[in-house]
Amino acid sequence: MPISPNNPFKGRQHPGELIILCVRLYLRYPLSYEHVAELVAERGVEVDASCIWRWVQAYAPELNKRCRPYLNPVNKSYRIGETYIKVKGEEKYLYRALDSTGQTIDFLLTAKRDMVVAKRFLRKAIDASGNAVPRVMNVDKNPAYPDAVEALKAEGAIPRRVALRQCKYLNNVIEQDHRAVKTRVWLAKGYGSFHAAWRTLQGIETVHMIRKGRVKWLAKGYAVGQALLIDWLFGLAA
Repeated sequence: MPISPNNPFKGRQHPGELIILCVRLYLRYPLSYEHVAELVAERGVEVDASCIWRWVQAYAPELNKRCRPYLNPVNKSYRIGETYIKVKGEEKYLYRALDSTGQTIDFLLTAKRDMVVAKRFLRKAIDASGNAVPRVMNVDKNPAYPDAVEALKAEGAIPRRVALRQCKYLNNVIEQDHRAVKTRVWLAKGYGSFHAAWRTLQGIETVHMIRKGRVKWLAKGYAVGQALLIDWLFGLAA
């Protein structure tokens, strides 16, 4: 169901407050859909787990889109790497970029791991709203990155002065950060389709960004503020 920018819950049988509560709980905590259904059942509301799955598919990407204009800028030292996500029993690749303080810059789920994909992701990260052109990009040993960076420099997408480093210990910040996302993904036991995985991961990554303090005017770790922000983004709070 398409989401109206003015009334994102138009045509839904349940109130927006319940929908966003279920979506936020699933994206934020290591809970299954069945767990979330039980939590709202304790409040006297019966919702099927499959219904919550449909809500996540609809509103997780929408949360990512609505949150983007309110992100703080990141610094110019990028940490870039990939982690594996199971989709229909096969390994796919979640590309992620953080700055040196651990703030998420951007992310992208891909089916392949090659120079074309690396170039696509680097361009996406650099072009994302609020992100400064990097001074240095630290990457893992994936051999696709040097070729991707050279291609971007040749096209004028990034300045020649941008440095590329392949230093393993400098990427500890992103290796540690992968765990927060993987903990959420683990309960899914893999995804049934690439489309469903990508839509869900957009929401998980966005909530993770909010938790880390990437959103303007919202302190890191302020749980009440995080819930209020997500409600506000969907027009549920003043």
